[in-house]
Amino acid sequence: MQSTFDQTPERRGSGSLKWDIYGNKDVLPFWVADMDFESPPEVLEALHQRVAHGVFGYTLPTTDEKAAVLNYLRRRHGYTGEGSALVWLPGMVPALTIASAVAKSRGATSALTCTPVYPPFLKGPKDVGLEVRSVPLVEDPVSRRLTFNFAAMEKCVDAETGLFILCNPHNPVGRAYSKDELSELIDFCNRQDLLLCSDEIHCDLILDDAKTPHHSLLGFEGDVQQREIVLMAASKTYNIAGIGCAFAVIPDGQLRIAFRKAAGGWVPPVNAFGYPATAAAFRHGESWRQGLLVRLRENEAILRRHLGLHHPEITMAPIEATYLAWLDVRALNLKNPQAFFQERGIGLSDGTDFGGPGFLRWNFGCSKAVLEEGLARFTKALASEVS
Repeated sequence: MQSTFDQTPERRGSGSLKWDIYGNKDVLPFWVADMDFESPPEVLEALHQRVAHGVFGYTLPTTDEKAAVLNYLRRRHGYTGEGSALVWLPGMVPALTIASAVAKSRGATSALTCTPVYPPFLKGPKDVGLEVRSVPLVEDPVSRRLTFNFAAMEKCVDAETGLFILCNPHNPVGRAYSKDELSELIDFCNRQDLLLCSDEIHCDLILDDAKTPHHSLLGFEGDVQQREIVLMAASKTYNIAGIGCAFAVIPDGQLRIAFRKAAGGWVPPVNAFGYPATAAAFRHGESWRQGLLVRLRENEAILRRHLGLHHPEITMAPIEATYLAWLDVRALNLKNPQAFFQERGIGLSDGTDFGGPGFLRWNFGCSKAVLEEGLARFTKALASEVS
């Protein structure tokens, strides 16, 4: 199994957004959140079987595919609700806009989130005419981890703020929020009467499950169940984002009706390959996932060790989940860090897009060899700048 994560499939020329966006330039991509690993063999087999059927009309999830997702939710997240709470989606990003539309239909004029954060959190509400209010995460003085600034959040909301968009685990800072942190957030949303949309797409990428487990909103009882929209997918964990399949879990029936209505006719259905790929990943992919986590833990250590040894002026946020590192490069005094490194063969995500200017996001979901080559280029680029 581990050999799967030591290889680098050739992705140039395959239509890969990650690799082909640079054209013929020699750039190693560590930006967009997909990994350079083949998906689990059981997922590939399920797709082969679907192709062999030969008919690809409009598709609904089969009873078996729905059962696979429900079993996953019960096994991994303790969800004991009904399958009727599921709303299937072609991806996570449209769901952020739909949730914003629901809030607007209830009279909201603004939505709240915490930065730095995945860019669609800052764009989705705007697409339906909501103002986006963002509050920076703050460093806990004891744990040194980034967390919510509830005092600032209280000052940022008013009677027309209708939605809080949560990222848990948090992209790009790698937090897996504790039960206490989430309980306080739930109290805040209950008190302010905010819908709570929780993007949990990275929830199966916890690097140390014993130390920092993932706590889904689905595990909390009480009033939050009347206001929560929990978003999940197999896409990030099993590297099938290009297939386009996600789902929302919305326990409250009225909120679920509003969500479906807001989606209207402009959100397309899941394609014929999304359901079988998702079901196979959740049902058969655990061994593969464990092998992946071994590689990610090793890569995180390589990245952290290299930066500490060669670039101590760069700080890297503690990573509890995801394959994404959040780097503070402000000490380098580069006018445009992302452009600087891209010109020197390293493709990274610009922190400005996440609400964090002076930062870079590094995707280490790749083979050790590719990561080490990227780090060598990174150090060479900075050495040439100094000289």
